[in-house]
Amino acid sequence: MLAKTFGAAVYGVDAKVITIEVNVGKGTKFHMSGLPDSAVKESEHRVESAIKNMGFRMPRIKVVVNLAPADIRKEGSAYDLPIALCILKASSQTIAEKLDQYMIMGELSLDGTLRPIKGVLPIAIEARKNKFKGLVLPKENAKEAAIVNDIDVIGVSNINEAVEFFEGEREIEPLEVDTRDVFMAELNNYDVDFKDVQGQENIKRALEIAAAGGHNVIMIGPPGAGKTMLAKRLSSILPPLSLYEALETTKIHSVAGKMGSDSSLISTRPYRSPHHTISDVALVGGGGNPQPGEISLSHNGVLFLDELPEFKRTVLEVMRQPMEERKVTISRARISLDYPANFMLIASMNPCPCGYYNHPEKECVCAPGVVQRYLSKVSGPLLDRIDLHVEVTPVSFDEMTANRKTESSAEIRERVIKAREKQAERFKDNASIHSNAMMPSHRVKEVCAINEAGKTLLKTAMEKLGLSARAYDRILKVSRTIADLAGSDEIKIEHLAEAIQYRSLDREGWAG
Repeated sequence: MLAKTFGAAVYGVDAKVITIEVNVGKGTKFHMSGLPDSAVKESEHRVESAIKNMGFRMPRIKVVVNLAPADIRKEGSAYDLPIALCILKASSQTIAEKLDQYMIMGELSLDGTLRPIKGVLPIAIEARKNKFKGLVLPKENAKEAAIVNDIDVIGVSNINEAVEFFEGEREIEPLEVDTRDVFMAELNNYDVDFKDVQGQENIKRALEIAAAGGHNVIMIGPPGAGKTMLAKRLSSILPPLSLYEALETTKIHSVAGKMGSDSSLISTRPYRSPHHTISDVALVGGGGNPQPGEISLSHNGVLFLDELPEFKRTVLEVMRQPMEERKVTISRARISLDYPANFMLIASMNPCPCGYYNHPEKECVCAPGVVQRYLSKVSGPLLDRIDLHVEVTPVSFDEMTANRKTESSAEIRERVIKAREKQAERFKDNASIHSNAMMPSHRVKEVCAINEAGKTLLKTAMEKLGLSARAYDRILKVSRTIADLAGSDEIKIEHLAEAIQYRSLDREGWAG
């Protein structure tokens, strides 16, 4: 007898419908076809044990399982539940007439209970797109799937509950979640705030500019100056996520298996801070079974690289293309996947190996030439892609104990949002541009026009600092953002001068 139901395979951040067919007939052995990987093939043993422990029997005749289309690689253990239910129906142990009206996914334990799976959100979106009546999956994943409206999300704990649901013996109310309520409840709910930072007004200003224009930042300063503390607070002054951005971000985290059982929607900007020992595959994504890397997990948020020169050079260099294109392409012999990677990069580093070069009080003990070699670990092309170079100096004792009232993240965010609104109006004819940092080169001359005095200032700076054409564009974009924060339609000479000063690492003789 033949039984059929549907599941899904996740590729990149999207899912594709997979048809699961089981035929039980004359013969012996268990056969599986349809390009399954090792984890899918091992489902035979999990399914057999689960079926027995739930009081059913495993057919001792020929069982053929087919996962179609056969040319798409099937990975993971999430096909256990649909295979088990099809075996029970094909062997006449259950009457599940509506099995082919639902998409079913779930990993089985040996005792028949269900374990949570990855990639639930794109699976639910694909189920709705293909007009399935509902989605049956582990109860732990139901909250995440219920973010997708207009489809019945049925959470079950074990095989018996699923069988009873399909036979009509158990009523399971579809889980309903008000997506907008969930989104608004957690919006801008950050654990850190700029009001806790005493001093460092110049660094706060630089980070405000970065947030307003979506610019990348590098902070250079001695240990204990507050670089990490300031970086952690950058997400809190970025404009709130839109609902579309929240769903897009949640899809990536869902595919990577980073969503907890209590999580349903990511409503705040992601902040990722990988250790400097990270591999290039872990950073950009890929692997044998391609997964999103840290740059994709920080999509629509912030990627913080602490102690930048300590990262392997190959790791840093693979970021160059994704930083320009705002996506990363993972190419394999059979498939090519695109992961979004529209992130703000914020990096920090010591000015030298000992950490005290240019320190106002402590003396640097590094040998001549060591500082330059240390800085050269970060390549010029990568530094060119970082708009703001900011020197961080230690906070004095008087500043730390002043207890002055400082601006909160909410106050700074208001100014950032107003600047972003000006940019949204400016680029309303191009849906792919959301900030000044994303502005293509052909728009720079039009949007970032400067007067003769500004051109003279910029020419002098270019000659003295030896800046590249890319750095020239970056200065103009940053000056445009500074003008937006000031509410000015024109880029004035003071806006341009402030933008030029954020090129510390380009200065001749900075590293001795």
